[in-house]
Amino acid sequence: MKTISKKSMLLVFTMLIAISFLFTGCKGGKKEAEATNANNKSEKKDVNIKLEGGDWGEPNPYKTYPRGPGMSKTNLIYDSLIEKDEKRIIPWLAEKWEVKSNGKEYLFKIRKGVKWQDGKDFTPEDVKFTFDYYKKHPPVSKNIYIGKKCFIDKVEVLKDNYIKITVNTVNAASLENLGTTRIIPKHIWEKVEDPKKFDGKEAFIGCGPYMLENYNKERGSYKFTAFEDYWGPKQNVKTIEFIPVSDPILAFEKGDIDLVESVKPDIAKKYENNKEYKLIKGHNFFGYRLCLNMNKNPEFKDKNVRQAIAYAIDEKEIIDKVMRGIGTEGSAAYLPKEHIWYNKDIKKYDYNVEKAKELLKGKNINFQIIVSNKKDNLRMAELLKLQLEKTGMKVNVKSIDMKSRDAAVKSGDYEAIITEHGGWGKDADVLRELYKSNNDKNGGSVINGIPGYKNEEIDKLCMKQMQEMDPDKRKEIVFQLQEKIAEEIPMIPIINTSSISVHKTDKYDGYMNMYDHFVVSHSKLTYLQRK
Repeated sequence: MKTISKKSMLLVFTMLIAISFLFTGCKGGKKEAEATNANNKSEKKDVNIKLEGGDWGEPNPYKTYPRGPGMSKTNLIYDSLIEKDEKRIIPWLAEKWEVKSNGKEYLFKIRKGVKWQDGKDFTPEDVKFTFDYYKKHPPVSKNIYIGKKCFIDKVEVLKDNYIKITVNTVNAASLENLGTTRIIPKHIWEKVEDPKKFDGKEAFIGCGPYMLENYNKERGSYKFTAFEDYWGPKQNVKTIEFIPVSDPILAFEKGDIDLVESVKPDIAKKYENNKEYKLIKGHNFFGYRLCLNMNKNPEFKDKNVRQAIAYAIDEKEIIDKVMRGIGTEGSAAYLPKEHIWYNKDIKKYDYNVEKAKELLKGKNINFQIIVSNKKDNLRMAELLKLQLEKTGMKVNVKSIDMKSRDAAVKSGDYEAIITEHGGWGKDADVLRELYKSNNDKNGGSVINGIPGYKNEEIDKLCMKQMQEMDPDKRKEIVFQLQEKIAEEIPMIPIINTSSISVHKTDKYDGYMNMYDHFVVSHSKLTYLQRK
């Protein structure tokens, strides 16, 4: 038998130790790699963004201010049955829906596994409660109301997580109106007798992607933090802060805010060819209109006077001098040129001073225009004054703060008033909200009817389009309605404009516009992961 020398044994022993270290090293390397990967994941920085602030009320359905900056903050906390992306309405708290009985019944399958921000389970009972509660206590956004009347007859909870909503009036826009209503938790609000006085942390509990961490009315600041147990798309942004700034462009340049909106074209140019920045132009779904109160000034009941005012306004001059080139002339029938149901064949009122004088027939027309004291609004009003006075009209301009101006619109305390707002891209039923007579003037929105105006044909077409569920037939009626409105022109849509937003891509690059909107910061999906 061959013996093994000490030298050979030492060599074998050394090789065994080396092999042992090799395998141990592999195992250790794997653990270290796993740890490194975990650390890399944990070291991924949270995205915290700061946006321009301002006081838009407390972000709940009863205390928010009825404009986009207020409603959009409320929407961060409270979810709805459907949402809107860049192209269409999409499932949200409702996984799917069905319209039955020729528009009288709406079936929604409610999503399971949703939590309220206090940890309680969300159920179909919460949905039923919300609509029943809003029927008894109308919120700021009156989606489920036509005038003073709620159009919901009853809400039933069915098996398999379905709810059925039966309406008392057929309305082609009901799916959107029901679907975008913000849902509130039954276990909290069922104990609340006066929702406008309800306060404290529970007043801001929703099942949306963000929780309210702080609100300061005096500073006009808000802070929202991602809700960790949110059922839906993961939040791309950890915290959203709205802070007060005196000059948004300067604040953006200094890095105090991460996005600047409503940027004028001449200022936007400096960012266009810089790879660090991205510009997003919204739809022209923001607009200015001159409302005429025929109860306060009977001269406005004369169609010739209204048409003369329309001919006397040089929209292009307003776009160039006030909006610095961004915008389009207003449509005489309200729906802007970008609207999917805009009728391009309606009557136009191209600038024509001589035509305006001819229509006035020497009448002495005197009235006051109320306008908000915002710089652009006041400049627009002064230009309108100069343009109208070329026809012989006498015009006085009075400027007040925006909230007082909005209150005057709601109360009808004006002869003529310039109001500006979004929502011009919404469903064409907005024409009924605006032009049908005897609408509730205290409906809670800055969009209201025309005091003292009534036209039976317009009223008839308004109701006919609302109740027509066939899209093609309804479109024909809406086109007829626009033709009649443009001929009558009971109020004057002046211009439509959009928002140019600018942001630095290295901080966050997820901003988007909803298909019927124009401001990226108002979209809930801006802050969430999208496919």
